[in-house]
Amino acid sequence: MGFDILEVSAGFISIPTDDILRLAGRVQRAGLKAKPEVGIQTGAGGANTPEELEQEGTRDVGYAIDLARRCLDAGAYMIMIESEGITEEVTTWRPDAVATITGELGMEKVMFEAADPEVFGWYVKNYGPEVNLFVDHSQIVQLGCLRRDIWGTKSLRGRVVTYPRE
Repeated sequence: MGFDILEVSAGFISIPTDDILRLAGRVQRAGLKAKPEVGIQTGAGGANTPEELEQEGTRDVGYAIDLARRCLDAGAYMIMIESEGITEEVTTWRPDAVATITGELGMEKVMFEAADPEVFGWYVKNYGPEVNLFVDHSQIVQLGCLRRDIWGTKSLRGRVVTYPRE
């Protein structure tokens, strides 16, 4: 079908960690790259309001980090960080969660969902233009231009700078 990466997500349903690891292993044995999705929001993935999700509650960031580590140790290609509970469907963003995740897991094997330009602009502003982001296909050009400083909001235009390795 033309794709080589498959996301294994447990955002909307409750799946035991061992089952997620088994599913990721099956993906890998099928010749695809497994990209498990982990997050902190309970009940993520539905058509819930921020208020409804707040009632569901969030998991400890340490839970997401532990699950991500176990998936990476089992051979996962990349970890997708679910945006709900962090920057999507929340009344207040959770930059502390992003900082903890990147501090513990690094940036190389972590990809963040970035649901809209304000969100992916924030990631680029705070983590640099090479941060791994998952955006809607309709926003790829906008993100690409932002990364190269040929488009941007007032707080970003002219401020996205990289110094390539020699």
